Amino acid sequence: MVNEPSIDDLRLVLAIAEEASIGAAARRLHVSQPSASARLSTLERRLGLPLFTRDTTGARPTPAGQEVARQAEHLLGHLDGIYRAAHAASREKPLRIGTFASLAPSVFPSVEQLLRQPVLPTVSHGPELVHLVSEGSLDAAVVGIAEQMTLPRQARVHPLGEDVLEVFRRRSTPGKGRGRTPYAGRRLLVATYDSTGPDVAARLARMGAEVELAATLPTAVAMARRVGCLAVVPRSALAHQTTEDEVLDPLPFRQRIRLSLVTPRAADPRLAAGRGELRRALHLTVARR
Repeated sequence: MVNEPSIDDLRLVLAIAEEASIGAAARRLHVSQPSASARLSTLERRLGLPLFTRDTTGARPTPAGQEVARQAEHLLGHLDGIYRAAHAASREKPLRIGTFASLAPSVFPSVEQLLRQPVLPTVSHGPELVHLVSEGSLDAAVVGIAEQMTLPRQARVHPLGEDVLEVFRRRSTPGKGRGRTPYAGRRLLVATYDSTGPDVAARLARMGAEVELAATLPTAVAMARRVGCLAVVPRSALAHQTTEDEVLDPLPFRQRIRLSLVTPRAADPRLAAGRGELRRALHLTVARR
């Protein structure tokens, strides 16, 4: 049984056929001429056929040599294509992006629009997302607690922008009243991205509201839609989701939430360069120092 030729055998035969010289082929492949001659002789013995006729003027392929050179060109071209495809796939592989559930409907479409390619989404809470970024399981995460925790050394924070809390309601649901207790007797569900929820709830309670901390942000929104209560939520969470029958009113006080993009130390340059576009897509404002 004839042994199959190696990749190096095919490269040598093709180089000799194209250069018409073993010496020139050896220089092209960065091997010595004796080594190239020995490899060619070994290959011819295995095949039982001469591939080239040699004389003082160079090397010319026999019919068998011409066929091996033709097949070598075809196969080596496919191999080069594999390498190109592998590099292209590496450049275009989807980025792994994380955020929390309430912001996911806004973040993931916005990032895909920014990158012009799909992303691999992960939904979790802030500390877990930061941990996944630091260990390399995520390429980036949009979180609202980056300035309220100690970050791992492997993670880097890129300020994204400021969000504000607003009051979500149906148009048929009365908004705040007047005076020092504008929410007297009104039920308000508070849901935010960071740890400020209890403080916001306490301020609203002093304004007469019957305040509850919502289990989740989608729960607060669903309750406002179905039972007619008020929901205090970040504006970005509903920036793309309100209908003509729904409104977002400002709170009587300004409550800001800072959102950040957390990445590994070596961030994907597309994300770093696209922070402004992502901030606008999420309806954030530039963070004040």
